[in-house]
Amino acid sequence: MKVEFHSVNFTADSKLLDFIQKKINKLDLLYDNIISTDVYLKAESSLGTENKHIELKISVPGKELIVKKHSKTFEEATDNGLEALRRSLLRYKDKYNTIV
Repeated sequence: MKVEFHSVNFTADSKLLDFIQKKINKLDLLYDNIISTDVYLKAESSLGTENKHIELKISVPGKELIVKKHSKTFEEATDNGLEALRRSLLRYKDKYNTIV
């Protein structure tokens, strides 16, 4: 699976990218037809504490699954986003398998 990272308003360090890559690779165990994944990381300079945003776009045959989450840290936003994406991927997999 091809994973592309896009960081907006900051430069992401390799530890963060490795953390996200490892989490995304676990989705391959769940569904092996994932074509590509785009990860958008955005740090806003707002006064609130939940200023880290992550958007995950996963391309599967015939559909693109998108999840947006924000939190205090990118790691927490990643965990929350991937959990939501895992549920969406399971629903898609169930629908796709009943059609085929």
